[in-house]
Amino acid sequence: MGNSFKALKWCDGSNIYEVNIRQYTEQGTFGAFAQHLPRLKEMGVEILWLMPITPISREKRQGILGSYYACSSYVEINPEFGSLNDFKALVNYAHKLGFKLIIDWVANHTGCDHNWTTEHADWYAKDADGNFTEKHGWVDVIDLNYDMRELRHAMITSMQYWIEECNIDGFRCDMAHLVPLDFWIEARTACDAIKPLFWLAECDTAEYHTAFDVSYAWDWMHMSEKLIQHNASLQDFKNVLAKYDEYPGCSHKLFFTSNHDENSWNGTEYDKYGAAAKALAIFTFTWKGMPLIYSGQELPNLKRLKFFEKDTIEWKEPVALQAFYQSLLSLKRNNIALHYDANLIQLQTGVDDKILAYLCVKDECKVLVLLNLSSSDKIRFTITHEELNGRYTNLFSDIQHSLTEHAKFELQAWEYIVYVQPPSFKGE
Repeated sequence: MGNSFKALKWCDGSNIYEVNIRQYTEQGTFGAFAQHLPRLKEMGVEILWLMPITPISREKRQGILGSYYACSSYVEINPEFGSLNDFKALVNYAHKLGFKLIIDWVANHTGCDHNWTTEHADWYAKDADGNFTEKHGWVDVIDLNYDMRELRHAMITSMQYWIEECNIDGFRCDMAHLVPLDFWIEARTACDAIKPLFWLAECDTAEYHTAFDVSYAWDWMHMSEKLIQHNASLQDFKNVLAKYDEYPGCSHKLFFTSNHDENSWNGTEYDKYGAAAKALAIFTFTWKGMPLIYSGQELPNLKRLKFFEKDTIEWKEPVALQAFYQSLLSLKRNNIALHYDANLIQLQTGVDDKILAYLCVKDECKVLVLLNLSSSDKIRFTITHEELNGRYTNLFSDIQHSLTEHAKFELQAWEYIVYVQPPSFKGE
């Protein structure tokens, strides 16, 4: 079953930038982060996703500062970040610059001293002894019980607060699949009645697209890691993508090489992918779906950020991959061959265990992507397809190339090529 909600036009060709307010600046505040907005605008970022902005429970808190995802109130601001007015000022400034801003919503559980634990203890799941409980091994949170109608109403009212009070543009819903799908349909119906919103689900479950615009490509991300570490084949990688192709219409996946969980718990994209990190980043921008950049990937940030403590991203000039991401973000926005309704043609190379090749086509626009996802050098191959004909610009060198329907290429280990048509498009 497909999404019964109308998709927002601004989502097609868009991108998401995940903001870790705590670690983004030395101050760790909304106001300090706001100083980066002009740079992010220049880079081409469109949707800002802020990790949870709500206060953090003290009971069973992990580390010194605790997890953003263990909230003590759904309708207050984490004082570490500033005040409600500071947050409103950030949203207003972001809107003025043309950004959309969404917030993280943690509906499955609360922190252990959330105000509901005393005011509405019956809204929580209980163990056999009648105590608060949690099913997934997180020690600092307790599960809510969505059989309770009053809980559902209060949760939706809390979500509506941020739309009405702060004019946010949508929600990234944490562990969305742990919350009943019918709740999300109910919540979206009620919230979209105030203002049409963008809805991102942290889950890799097709049926949740009944309520959500975009869902995580977790399976792809895990398979990409296995591929680079020689624990899976390129065919396994393609099989995950084929599964996504079977999703109902208007369902779109979020592709990423890093995010807050991956960076802190499993390592940076360089820890996981090594020399393949940039090739896989290119994939996330050029395959059909929506790309995500995590705070600091444009540096690039080479350290795992601590999750429960202060651990500032070390910003320095120049921001080495700013131009790399700017080219990709601009291409995604401006070349309709990378928009949702374009045609993506997988190309045969004769070395399909190492080279991923595909051509995106829409009207007069084309994007040809060649990725060597192996450590093998000097891989020579020929691609034959009538749609290859044309004059292209290399996205990263601006050098122009004419291709016929029989095109020969050579790629070094982990090398990538992105050819763009029309050639007048510079990715600027």
